[in-house]
Formats: sequence, C-alpha cells, structure tokens
Amino acid sequence: MSVGPPGKTPEKKSTKVKDPLWARLMIFFGIVLVLASGSLIGAGKVLANRYDNSVKRDTLIAEGARADVPQRNNTTRIVGPLNYLLLGSDLRPGDDTTQRTDTMIVAHVPATLDRVYLISIPRDLRVHIPEFPDTEFAGSYEKINGAYEHGGYGAGGVQLLSATIADLIGIRFDGAAIVDFQGFQDVVKELGGVEMCVEQRVVSAHLARLPNGELVNPREGGEPIVYEPGCREFNHWQALDYVRQRYSLPDGDYGRMRHQQQFLQALLRKARAEGLTSNPLQLDRLIRAVAGTLTVDTGGTSLETLMFGLRDIRPADIIGLDVPSEPVMVGGIAYIYPLEPATSMFEALVNDTLDDWVAANPTWVNTL
Repeated sequence: MSVGPPGKTPEKKSTKVKDPLWARLMIFFGIVLVLASGSLIGAGKVLANRYDNSVKRDTLIAEGARADVPQRNNTTRIVGPLNYLLLGSDLRPGDDTTQRTDTMIVAHVPATLDRVYLISIPRDLRVHIPEFPDTEFAGSYEKINGAYEHGGYGAGGVQLLSATIADLIGIRFDGAAIVDFQGFQDVVKELGGVEMCVEQRVVSAHLARLPNGELVNPREGGEPIVYEPGCREFNHWQALDYVRQRYSLPDGDYGRMRHQQQFLQALLRKARAEGLTSNPLQLDRLIRAVAGTLTVDTGGTSLETLMFGLRDIRPADIIGLDVPSEPVMVGGIAYIYPLEPATSMFEALVNDTLDDWVAANPTWVNTL
C-alpha cells in the first residue's frame, strides 16, 4: 500500500477537509439486492433478463484488477467472496468530459453470500495512481479522485480507478457499476421517496428556497434548505441534496460517506416495504427507470445469477465501513491519509475475514 508518509493516529475523526463536493450515489447494487431479496422466481428471471438487456455495458475493470470468473455450481449459483466497485458520477446531459467520480464504494460480499460490507473510499485519499498508456499518463502520487480524469473519463477512467484501488487494497474486482445524476433521482421518484434518519441539523450548501418556493443556489438568495434531526421521508431532490452535504457535518466527509451508505440501505428497505420484491409490475417500472442511467461490467455474470446468489441479503445485512484515515495538510493541500488499522482492514478484505476486523475495530463501523 503506497500512500506517502503516514499520519498520526487521532482519538476522533477530524473534519479538516476543504475541497468541493460532487457526491452521487450508486444504484446498481441496490437494484440487484431488491431483485435478489424477493420471491419472484419465475418473474424475477424475466425481469433480470430485461435489466440485462437494458443497461449499458462496457469494460470498466482494468485487466490486472479483474477477478477470475466466479466458480459456479450451476446457472443460478455463484461462489463468494465477491467484490464490486460502485461509482457515482456527476455527469449531466451534454457534458461528458468534466464529470467526476467522488463517490467510490467497494461492496464486499463474503463467501457466505448473506451480507454485504460497503467500504467508502475517501475522495481525497492520497495514493499512487499507476500509469495508463491509453492516455499517456505516467503515474503519480495524488488524490485518488484524480484517477478518473487521468484515465480519460468514461470506461478508461473507471479502469484506471479500478487498478488504483486494486493496487491499494490488494483485491480484484468481480464487477463495477457507475450511475449518473439522473439515475439517482429517477429511482427515488419511482419509489415515492425514501425514509432516512437525520442525526444532526444539516444546512444545505447547495439549495435554498426563494419566497415563491423556487429552489435555487444559495448564492442567488433565499433561505437555505435545512434538515432537522429525526426520521422522515425524503423526496428525490431532498435525498440527493442531503447525501451531498459535508460542510455542516461535525465529521465532514466521513459523515457524507455514511449518509451514502445509509441511502443504499434505505433504498432496499423502501423497495421491500412497497412490495417491489413481490410485485413484478412495480419492479419492472423501477428497472426501466434506472436502466438507462447505468453503465455496468459484471465480468460475464448475468444479473439472474447475481440475483439468486444474493437472495438472502436483507436491509439489516448491509454494514457500512470507513477506511481508517485522517486529514493531513501536505504542501498546502488537504489530503486523507490511511491510519494503521487500514492495513489490517485491507488484509481482512482480501482474506474475507471482515467479521473479525469489524469486531475489533468498531470505531470505523457506521450506524446505518
């Protein structure tokens, strides 16, 4: 693991992170879990085939970062452990060269296939980004968020990011998915909102409301949107805005990553509550809502196979983790540096022993 000089071990997570935020959430894995957790055996196969035929496919995993094809006992079973790279993009219509992937989650499914660990990678984590001949990038030590740009955006950017994370942790990926801005909102709209619990007062740095009710950037005036503590139903724009915030959070970017993990759990919980896991017509609408906003790489594994392999995972089986780390200023630039427990976390991820690591390191486990 090459990240430069180590930082000191803090008693508590610091919040000294100054860079701008471009948070977007990944939906693909949530949809897979929705499909998997239902009783739609016959209909699920039809829906999985529809989904397989609707989403955009591309090579998102670099050659050296890809795992061997999972061993299968038959056409509807996979053998874990599995690792997926989930990315969020701020791609907007007409703009395919300035998007960023500041939301990065490694989803680890242990060999038992009965739970999933969501490990958020800090956007400012200082790492070694390897060379990428396709763009003549020679490699450098910098924030991990730069890998997507150095890879030329699109599939090349994800490939370089997958190679960077694979080198950092020592794992290989079974697949990857990237979803854009519109995909996030479409899914929440289709679900009719999602319920999330606000832990502390959050003031939006991105949205304000004018007297006429119009939502604008706070620079244009109006009263900033505020999220008070308590559990409530979030509509599509509220959910997106809430999970983007970090400046008003006591733990800054760590809180933002926790809210992203909470959203994925909320997505699955709401889908089950609405009966989507047992109603093929409703589930079909959800699939159609998100399919056009996704680019996926499943390494040749069909969604049907994933669906049946992950069928035992429930909302309570989603565990959110932070990479043990702290903010460090280097040459006037704010970076995130991993702490000593990060090494043991990565080893546990490779060895599929995260259960033991979580028990020994509760500080880095998020309450979802």
